[in-house]
Amino acid sequence: MLAPALEEVPDVDPRILASLLAQWRINPFKMVIFQTGVGTRALFQATDAAGLTDELLQHLSSSVVVVRGPKPVGELNAREVRIDIRAATPFTTETVLAAVSGVPLRDAQVLVQRYGEANRRLCEALAARGAGVQEIATYRWGLPADLGPLNELLRALAESRVDAVVFTSAVQVHNLYAAAEKAGGGSNLASHLNGLVIASIGPVCSRALREHGIAPTFEASPPKLGPLVARLDEALSAHR
Repeated sequence: MLAPALEEVPDVDPRILASLLAQWRINPFKMVIFQTGVGTRALFQATDAAGLTDELLQHLSSSVVVVRGPKPVGELNAREVRIDIRAATPFTTETVLAAVSGVPLRDAQVLVQRYGEANRRLCEALAARGAGVQEIATYRWGLPADLGPLNELLRALAESRVDAVVFTSAVQVHNLYAAAEKAGGGSNLASHLNGLVIASIGPVCSRALREHGIAPTFEASPPKLGPLVARLDEALSAHR
């Protein structure tokens, strides 16, 4: 069953973007953290439309550029942006913080490219080191316009017609619960999922599952689709 659980909605406010670059001229960001490929691409598309890309590239050339994982790398390489620091696998908030631990941040300004929601843990940890932290939204996660496939999955779970559920992001977990609440079945969802093979792409996704009382059967390592599918095959064979 294919049940899309999220929709990426562009969310770059041109006025905020122009204000950010004006601020950058006066009080430069020492560090810029790119968290996702789609968000990095959306940011550059917005500066392209506003005629501000050259200025952004000039500012980035004087900043410490950090990437959370491999996906922003291609977008930055396409713009010939120098990458200074890369977080280690499994590309979590913790590995980002570890990667930048050697960079002095007291009284420094740090810009974080927000993914679909605010990364409070990252921002709070950077602020605790004395940095001034600002996020820029480039897109947000919403529920799909068509909830039919998600609702069909919820019915199949309630009727015990599912052997395994694969989650490839934390937001899928939260949105599945949002859809279940809309359908009036949120309180039973954990009981429907526990006992099935629950495949998690990585630690952030696993944390979201546990927050909802769901125990992942396994977590892909490294957090990529190839290892995820291989572990799913093993888990289903054992489950039978």
